[in-house]
Order: sequence, then C-alpha cells, then structure tokens
Amino acid sequence: MLSEFPKQQITLGFDFFKMRKKKAEHIILPEIEIIDAGAEGKAVGRRDNKVIFVDNAVPGDVADIQVFKKKKSFLEGKAIHFHKLSEKRSDPFCKHFGLCGGCKWQHLQYKYQLFYKQKQVADNFQRIAHLATPEILPIIPSEKQTLYRNKLEYTFSDYRWLTFEDMNSQARDTMDMNAIGFHIPKHFDRVLDIEHCYLQSEPTNHIRNSLKSFCIGRGFTFYNPRRHEGFLRNLIIRNTTLNETMAIMVFGEEQPENQKLVLDHILEIYPRITSLMFVVNSKHNDTISDLEVKCYFGKPFITEQMDELLFRIGPVSFFQTNSLQAYKLYSLVKEFAGISSADIVYDLYSGTGSISNFVAHQAKKVIGIEFIAPAIEDALVNSKINNIHNTEFVAGDIAKILNVDFFVFKGHPDIIITDPPRNGMHPAVVEQIIQAHPKRIVYVSCNPATQARDLALMAEKYSISKIQPIDMFPHTHHVENIVLLEKAIVV
Repeated sequence: MLSEFPKQQITLGFDFFKMRKKKAEHIILPEIEIIDAGAEGKAVGRRDNKVIFVDNAVPGDVADIQVFKKKKSFLEGKAIHFHKLSEKRSDPFCKHFGLCGGCKWQHLQYKYQLFYKQKQVADNFQRIAHLATPEILPIIPSEKQTLYRNKLEYTFSDYRWLTFEDMNSQARDTMDMNAIGFHIPKHFDRVLDIEHCYLQSEPTNHIRNSLKSFCIGRGFTFYNPRRHEGFLRNLIIRNTTLNETMAIMVFGEEQPENQKLVLDHILEIYPRITSLMFVVNSKHNDTISDLEVKCYFGKPFITEQMDELLFRIGPVSFFQTNSLQAYKLYSLVKEFAGISSADIVYDLYSGTGSISNFVAHQAKKVIGIEFIAPAIEDALVNSKINNIHNTEFVAGDIAKILNVDFFVFKGHPDIIITDPPRNGMHPAVVEQIIQAHPKRIVYVSCNPATQARDLALMAEKYSISKIQPIDMFPHTHHVENIVLLEKAIVV
C-alpha cells in the first residue's frame, strides 16, 4: 500500500512526472527491481535484457515504471508506484527535492552515495576502459554534506515553474509569477523559486529572499529568457572559509537609479559584506566573464586560505566549489606528485593557478598553462601575494602550445599535473605528454569516464600506481578522481 511509504518521496515523484512536457510512450512496466545507480544519477533497472534508467528511485526499490523514452538499447522512465522501498533510502531534507535537480541523491543514504561513486570509478576503469589497475583506494568523504558550496548562482525569472500544488490552487490566476532560484532541468526558460537552499551557508538565503521581496515591492521586472528582456537577471554569491562574502548582481538592462536601489538594499540587509559587485548583461547568454564587472562596495575580491597560502577570488575567477575538499584534493596531488627541489613541474589546465602555487615551494619551477586569459591574471596575482617566484603561467590552447619546441624553451617536464574539464584532454595533448615522457603524471578529473579513456591511450608507456576518488559534491552523482601514473616497466 502506498500509505505505508514516506509521503514526500511518493508525491514528488508522481507530481513531477505529471508536469513533464515530453509525451510519454504510455508504457507501464510493473514491479521493476532497481539494481544499480548509473549515469547522471539515474537508478538502473532491467526488463527483458533491456536496461531501464529510472528517475526518483534508488537501488533496492521495487516500483512500477512509467516509460517516457524508448530507444533500441535502453528505456528511460519514472517510478510512479512503489511496491517496496529500499533500506538504502534516506528522507530528503529539502522541500525542493525532486524538482530543482541540484541534489538528486538526497533520497540515498550518504554511505551508499559514496559506494556508488566508488563503483562508478571502478566500472569506468576496469569494465569500460579495461585498464589494469591497483586496488582503488577508499573514497574520501566530504567533511560537510550540506552548506559545502562556496559559490551559487541564482536566476531571476518572470515565469516561474508551477508545482503540482500551484496548479491546483484556487488562487492560481492571481499568483505572482516572479521567481529567483534554479533552472528546472532541461527547461532553459523555467525557474523554480527557492525558499531555502542547503548548499551554501548564510547569508545566501537571507540575501536572496529579501532581495526578491524588495524587488517585487518596487515593481522591478524579472528577466524573461525568451524575449531577452527584464531588469533583474542573476545573483551570484561567493564565500570563503575566512567568512568573506561576495555578491554579484547581474542586471539585464541599464537602469542606474534602480541599480543603486538594489545594491543599497543588499548593503542594508547585510552590511558585513566583503565585496559587492555588479554588471549589466544584455547578451543572449548568462556568461559574464567577457563583461566589465564593477565594484560597488568593498574589495573587488574575496580571499581563501589553504595551508599558509592565500588565494584571491574575483567575480569571474574559477575556484574549486567545495573549499574544504579542495584542500584535501590539492594535498593529495602534492603527495602523489612526489616533487623534489630539482623538478620542473607542468600544471596543465591550471586555471587560476591553485595547484601550481600549492606545490611550487617543493619544485624548481612550475609552469601553468591555461586557455582562459583572465584565469592566468588571477594565477599571477596569487603567486605575487604569496611571495612565490618560481611559477610561470602561459595563456593559450594547450593542444597547440604543448610541443617539443615549448619543452626546449621552457624546460623538460619531470612531473606533469593535469586537471582538464569534463570532456578530458585533447588527443594531441595526450600524445605530447607521452612524447615528453615525464617520470610521473598526476591526472585529476571530475569525469572518470573521459579520464579512463585518456589513460587507456597512455597504457603502453605508463602504469597506474594509485587511484583515489574524493567526494566534492555530496547528494549528487559527481565524483572527483586522482590518478598517479608512473613510467611503465619494460619487461
């Protein structure tokens, strides 16, 4: 009986399915046992030798599945009726669970989240890439499972997502449609209005909620992404473990007097703010890295500390989103690299130079290479403020920069650290790393699938010595992974 099961978990799953725009196949598969957790955080079932990817379920559930996508090799569907709830389940702590899409694994106990993340790494390396690996080290849990993010970006919208309760409300016709929150997955023009988010510590909820009320009261227009118009567009909040806070107000239109009212309101409700920035973005995309972000109050940056190092974070700077776990990550990278004072270290995809500066005191020289020029500027600043004089940063396409001439000019790499984006390394970069033949490579990745693909290309020259998963994003399926490669022994 459904009444025996937690009401929130059942209701959210069914309501969200009813609101989907996609036309379903109208196929219901009864009593499917969920046997695994798969890609993109979906649960996995099987019927007639066909894989079924399932929303709103966890391993151990037995449920009826409504199919909404049918492919030759797999199905996708939604659990609509549960016959058995798994012992691995946990009660979601957020009222927005099942809609916002930000923490898809809240209904899975944390110890099982870690289990399936570790399994994801093992499957990608051993079953898919067929790599010879040592025993994978136990995944390092996140010290905090909530309030762990140091950056959140909220979106203003004049057309908020209506929940099932909203759709059935008698006051629907007079309902305020303005929202500030997160995009509904796969709906670029729909935003879920967020009352309370557990991803970032205060003052994030206080600023967002107060700002919404103030702006509605003033009659300011919220952004419409279809018409590309509206005064209020985005709010970005960043913080650090040193209790510094930056708010970046993104306006869709130039309205100087109203901009001042909004910014002054933020100062009034949170006068302790470290940095208050603003930018006008009238483009058809949300990227602000190519725009002039102006400082309205305080400093144009906030500061994070790791060990004895300080890192300045500007409005468009990249920094690992989980600061506490980032420290553990960088410490492991340094340990795996085993750098000596005679070593030249290359840091590929170096970003703002966090890893470069973190390991610099052990090395003869560190050379960071990064495609995004503003990140290089941040890296240089971070070296300067920490009195680090043996780092060098180069901006450009790594696939074009990294070659024999570069090695001759800058020095042959003894150790290479690489931390590419989710799609992994360009084949040309992999080839140049092999040609450089450093004694050790430390490969950091947020996508074990592309990481395993790249490592398979190096298998003849390098053997995998260590594999260390680390959880940077609790309640999501994402997992960070560190791999140590050493020169293969030729028999």
